[in-house]
Amino acid sequence: MGEFIEQILSEKKLAFAIFDHDLILNNYSPNFGQISQVNTRLKEKSIWDIFPELIGSEKEVTAVLTKSQKKYQLEKICKFTNDSARLSYYTLTLLPLKNQTVYTPQLLCIVADTTSETRLEQEIQQQKYEIELLQASLSGYGQYLSHKILGESEKVKKVRKFIGKIASIRNTTVLLQGESGTGKNLVARIIHQTSMPPKSPFVEINCASLPSTLLESEIFGYEKGAFTSAVVSKKGLLEEADGGTLFLDEIGELPHSLQAKFLTFLETKTFRRLGSTREKKVNIRVIASTNKDLEQAVKNNEFRQDLFYRLDVVTLRLPPLRELDEDKLIIAKHFVRLFALDFRKNVKGLTESAKAKISNYSWPGNVRELRNVIERAVIFAEGEKIDADEIILAEDKSRPQDSPTVDIAAQGITLVEIEKKLLQDALIKTRGNQSKAARLLGLTLDTFRYRIKKYNIPF
Repeated sequence: MGEFIEQILSEKKLAFAIFDHDLILNNYSPNFGQISQVNTRLKEKSIWDIFPELIGSEKEVTAVLTKSQKKYQLEKICKFTNDSARLSYYTLTLLPLKNQTVYTPQLLCIVADTTSETRLEQEIQQQKYEIELLQASLSGYGQYLSHKILGESEKVKKVRKFIGKIASIRNTTVLLQGESGTGKNLVARIIHQTSMPPKSPFVEINCASLPSTLLESEIFGYEKGAFTSAVVSKKGLLEEADGGTLFLDEIGELPHSLQAKFLTFLETKTFRRLGSTREKKVNIRVIASTNKDLEQAVKNNEFRQDLFYRLDVVTLRLPPLRELDEDKLIIAKHFVRLFALDFRKNVKGLTESAKAKISNYSWPGNVRELRNVIERAVIFAEGEKIDADEIILAEDKSRPQDSPTVDIAAQGITLVEIEKKLLQDALIKTRGNQSKAARLLGLTLDTFRYRIKKYNIPF
């Protein structure tokens, strides 16, 4: 019988030890030392000598011994194995010993070897961390589409060709023109990525986001004492971008007072910090973008003609999304994949009605608007494919909703009949999708289910 019990303990990776009322070891299973990594020559020693991990838990151990507490457990105790430097793990469970022949209290200690399970958990956790890092990496690269622009239309191919031609010419100033949301920032980053060394800086500033006084100091930097709050010298963005790219977004908003100074920099690649008489020289590529018609701005005396000519050497006009009919769905599908990965949603594409809605819309906000619409759709999507009613467009929000009308027959109608008809119509319209039907009626899903059950409507 003893051998049978010993075999079971060995197969289950279990061992036990018994401590008397003074918590001194007086008995243990043959495999106790092997599983718990305890030197069994410690017989007649206290539980604190054998399991120092229990120090600090004296109150709990005593409570179990006196049966005022049913159990006490320590999980994932780690020790180095006797025969190698590898860690082993075990769980220690303390129970009051029920023995009819012994009247003084005793403590049963069960040791379970959990090394395999713990290592497996650690491997799984490590894989989860690696997946999260990979997802973050993919998300970052997806934001800028690495080294390609999505789309197969001739206009998109023209953009790719333009990038390929100027990639090897690092000192040329590039002017990107196009409506807001057409991807000027994206193209600027791709030009930088394809033409500059991997660790070279990409410094961006939006000329419309800062007042002229701050904009000058941000671009050119300043010396200590140049103005009241200049308590220390500060590098400008021109110096920060040395060896890389300076991207001036919305250059059409550059204050007239700064345009002459910036023109001088473009022609000489030298500048002075505010409050300094010393010239500084940097080696950078300048990329500028605007959604303004700079030629018209020149005519209106809002933009210097000489600066416009200096910028208008290598110019690319980015087409609005409404001119890329065949590419709308390609870009939309990319955003579906990107946000499904980011949000860990099982969304795999678009229904035919959703595709039609995307294709037929003019997209005044261009790719930025499409990205935001798809992001929202993925967040609230309930199936594997995004449906048309989950594509919420600006025109949907601004369009006045038709006021519901109910025809009242001459013989009259009850509110119950109206409510039942509305519930049925909502289910028909959504093809039995209760969540969508509930949203159509402005109800929570639980309320909707309660009402269809109340009226015994089949679903």
